[in-house]
Amino acid sequence: MEQITFSQLKKNLKKDTTGFKEIKLAVLGNCATQLLSHALRGYAYELKIALNVFDADYDQLEPQTLDPNSELFTFEPNYILIQLCSEKFQLEFCDLSPEEQESFADRVMARIQEYWRRVEARTKAPILQFDFIEIDDGVFGNFGLKTQKSFLYQIRKLNMLFSEAASKDKQVFPIALNSLSAQVGRDTFFDPQLFYIAKMPIQVDFLPQIAKRVFDTVEALVGHFRKCAVLDLDNTLWGGVVGDDGMEGIRIGELKDGKIYSDLQRYFKALRNRGILLAVCSKNEYDAAIRPFREHPEMVLREDDFVMFVANWEDKASNIRRIRETLNIGMDSIVFIDDNPFERNAVRSQIADLTVPELPPEPEKYLDFLRKSNLFETVSVSGEDAKRTQQYREEAQRTESAATFASYDEYLQSLEMVAEAKPFDSFHFARIAQLTQRSNQFNLRTIRYTESDIKSISEDDHFITLYFTLKDKFGDHGLISVVVLEKRDNGTLFINEFLMSCRVLKRGMEEFIINKIVNTAKENGFTLVEGEYIKTQKNAMVANLYTQHGFTDRGNGIFHADPNTYIFTPNFIQEN
Repeated sequence: MEQITFSQLKKNLKKDTTGFKEIKLAVLGNCATQLLSHALRGYAYELKIALNVFDADYDQLEPQTLDPNSELFTFEPNYILIQLCSEKFQLEFCDLSPEEQESFADRVMARIQEYWRRVEARTKAPILQFDFIEIDDGVFGNFGLKTQKSFLYQIRKLNMLFSEAASKDKQVFPIALNSLSAQVGRDTFFDPQLFYIAKMPIQVDFLPQIAKRVFDTVEALVGHFRKCAVLDLDNTLWGGVVGDDGMEGIRIGELKDGKIYSDLQRYFKALRNRGILLAVCSKNEYDAAIRPFREHPEMVLREDDFVMFVANWEDKASNIRRIRETLNIGMDSIVFIDDNPFERNAVRSQIADLTVPELPPEPEKYLDFLRKSNLFETVSVSGEDAKRTQQYREEAQRTESAATFASYDEYLQSLEMVAEAKPFDSFHFARIAQLTQRSNQFNLRTIRYTESDIKSISEDDHFITLYFTLKDKFGDHGLISVVVLEKRDNGTLFINEFLMSCRVLKRGMEEFIINKIVNTAKENGFTLVEGEYIKTQKNAMVANLYTQHGFTDRGNGIFHADPNTYIFTPNFIQEN
């Protein structure tokens, strides 16, 4: 989305949101939040979201979170946003004794965690909270960095305590406000007159950027996020044109402006290590394009950092479509990075859902621009993220192997697949929650869960939980499916959650999982298995899944199976 002004967002408030998805957001703070709420509603319109906002009165966090019948809780928000401004804390800090000042950050953090506890006792709504803008009050000068009696020391400590506490509270999601203030400088970000007259700590010009940061997290929580960067090569990952200059002539490392490109490669390497997929899309001869990744001593990225490497003379839009089809991911989860304005515009005009950042003309500004753009927001990380590139590369090997067999069944048998089904455990909570947040296509009900939700479900006797892993002779797919079965009083076992990674489609895994669900119902004495399909824009592929596997369509998206007469579907997967 191009940069948008607050004035434009205000105009959106009058526009019709009929047909948009509705989200309820509660906004609370110790400062004025009305204009922030306007910006959030206006920005939501750009995302085709009808945002219903409860904007609490000024400085009402304490009564709103303390009273179980408050407007906050009767509103039943989907999300709660908290803004606590450092300027108010600074005034509070000044009124304390020197001894009290030394423990200021600890006491404020304890107060904040008490707000969290009250909210979490009454709602499952994720808590979004801004971190704290670092203010140097100048009382101690440079020595303020060293003494706990300075406000600068305490506000920095508060940010660290906030990050640590949020990392342990799976219902809390921080929003990085301090870094935005640091990028532009406090004199630009903060208007003293506005603060003293209207109790607003932020210039209105920056409210659209703050609204974007909030919705980056909201979008990630509902499963809308980017998972793949498709990269150009010449004058993007290195300086020069490899076909003309040769491998020895491209600028990388310490040669001329090569450090610009080395640092950019380090950024993409860090994304790759986090779990973002990298692919190449370049107009080049393949042999010339791949050679630097194999032989150049100063390249940071190497061939095995990429899930796909496409270098030819076809148009880039066609090659990006090929990458998307091979990886089996949504086009809206791909970011295309190219230095050439012509190529960017050509691709942008042909692929509507693709994200194509408008890089600045100067290469030295690429890295800073990409960092500020926050293109790869996430709300969770797991131990399996770093394995993602290898898993997709192994998938390419499977695709090549399939072409050598006379029949698809022969190919599936040759894979020597072994699956495992186990109840949820604490080691896998993060990955399970992440899969519920990220799975869109093979997802029967598309319910999103946080880690705290997954923990609660795993401890609730009303549910039977299962996660599934899959291995074959090429490698380990890892945790690829999540099932939550809800026990109902009428002898029915309801499939509350059933999702699977599209990486393992058409291998018999869906048959294996449904067989396991029905057998679990039978072993536990249930007389009926009930599944539900809730249609979304992205899950049409599973609309007929239950009927294809022997369930009876009862209408309105409900499907039934009798576990005692169900005919199990054969597959080529062994259970470990």
